[in-house]
Amino acid sequence: MPTRPSWCIPANEYRRERWRNQFGWTREIVRMRREAGRDRPAAGEEDWDWRLSIAEIESDAPFSAFPGVDRELVLLSGNGLRLRFDDGEAVELHPPHDKLRFAGERTVTGELVDGPTHDFNLMWRRGRVRAELWHRPLVGPMVLFAEPGQSWAVHLLAGQAHFADGSGLAPLQAGDTAILAAGEDRLRHVLEGGGEVLLVRVGEA
Repeated sequence: MPTRPSWCIPANEYRRERWRNQFGWTREIVRMRREAGRDRPAAGEEDWDWRLSIAEIESDAPFSAFPGVDRELVLLSGNGLRLRFDDGEAVELHPPHDKLRFAGERTVTGELVDGPTHDFNLMWRRGRVRAELWHRPLVGPMVLFAEPGQSWAVHLLAGQAHFADGSGLAPLQAGDTAILAAGEDRLRHVLEGGGEVLLVRVGEA
């Protein structure tokens, strides 16, 4: 596992696995554990404080329950996904990239609007860390600062990008993800290119 604070994960290295409830498939991008203010890759299946993955939804199915976890879902591809909660609430995610944040213990079924979807899935343990997610265009340079105790994830939705900061990080193609994990020192990264990105910032709870 990487020991350096920042690294890139090509899309073809994501690990495909069954959902916890066995009703679907996901491609895990990374799972991270926070120790002494530093984020490191987690070793165990459930030994994580935050996690990124891409759910492959091919039919209507109940989502797995994650008590004590908050999550945010972003529609990556497909014609839409309806999230129907057992309390009667129903929310539709429409293309291009609608998103919804909700508690992992809520009982919810994903219903396809018109054909299969792929959905970016951010999860974090409530009380351990806090997470924020943004969808942004990438036009020219984008400067990211990871303060001590913070980490960023950059998921390239479309286009191409590279780091113009002397970090030696690999270029990003559409679907790749970069993890910029700070420890005690402040990190500065400059991302250049064209396209669209999802930005995730993780910090202390």
